[in-house]
Amino acid sequence: MPLELNKLLIDIRTALLEIQEFTDGMNLSSYRADSKCKAAVERKFEIVGEACTRMRDDFPETFEKIANGHHIIGFRNRLIHGYDSVDDGIVWDVLQTKLIDLLKDVEALLAKWS
Repeated sequence: MPLELNKLLIDIRTALLEIQEFTDGMNLSSYRADSKCKAAVERKFEIVGEACTRMRDDFPETFEKIANGHHIIGFRNRLIHGYDSVDDGIVWDVLQTKLIDLLKDVEALLAKWS
């Protein structure tokens, strides 16, 4: 595996694991009430989306193995460019329903080349 691809996958995995750590034991109400946690989660999702963008551009064959990769990039763009209208409920739903599948995809890709 090219070194840069490995770095991108590790960056994604690290960000996802940190999101899980930041939100462990929370529910939507406690998430909404914690501005530091929201800022940290959104930043980590921005990193995930940027890493996916770079992967799409530089390693398209691998990027295609990331389920919903284009949606991840769109989510990143929404967080950054629509920063003033981010819906906490949508962010919470993504981290509750989509994060684990992305983490599994990334782990599988990393395991394939280790």
